[in-house]
Amino acid sequence: MSRPAPKLQVIRTPRARVAEPAASANATQRIADSITTAIVERRLMPGTKLAEQKIADVFKVSRTLVRQALMQLSRDHLITLEPARGARVAEPSVAEARQVFDARNLLEAAMIKRAATELTPAQIAELRAHLQAEADAVKRTDVSGRTRLLADFHVVVARMLGNEVLADMIGDLVSRSSLIALMYQSAHSAEHSASEHVAIVDALEARDAKAAVKLMESHLHNVERNLHLDPRLPDLESVLLPR
Repeated sequence: MSRPAPKLQVIRTPRARVAEPAASANATQRIADSITTAIVERRLMPGTKLAEQKIADVFKVSRTLVRQALMQLSRDHLITLEPARGARVAEPSVAEARQVFDARNLLEAAMIKRAATELTPAQIAELRAHLQAEADAVKRTDVSGRTRLLADFHVVVARMLGNEVLADMIGDLVSRSSLIALMYQSAHSAEHSASEHVAIVDALEARDAKAAVKLMESHLHNVERNLHLDPRLPDLESVLLPR
């Protein structure tokens, strides 16, 4: 495995001038990360209003920093910003849902193909530990924990390949997938997702790239297929005239 490139050491003086911007950037990212995690763990529902002042009070920061975090999340398509309505958790359309899963298929098929040839035995062991954490969370019905772990699996694999850009892209798509699952009532159970992850890691350990790709494509297809993206129109008579 190649060593990471050495970080550039930039010297700035005086230190007091950069402390505040750095602290502000950290606070902004902390707010954005907290909202993202709440979405991924399904604690924030689509359409939920995100009041700037309330968030500022929670994190004990200025509304300016909250606004910066919300703008970042808006660029990531996790929230919407409207002049009259303010900030709300995004409500992805059916077309967007299909596009998100199409993008995931393209990216993750290529990712898992590389992983089958490049991951080390130590990294496979790390994935096995992640799978055990998934299984434990499923067993104890830790909904938020298992949801986060199941989503993180895809990002963990990307990060193991040493490609932070890919990991960030997949992380964004996984977060948007969580919103989509909330909007369209996914019927794909946590148990199924966990068992499909196990099969993928089995293929990675066997260095079977073809099987790994097929299993990843099947996994993402199953998740998408179990979304109610094509709801049947109700029969008005049956709805309005109860039996």
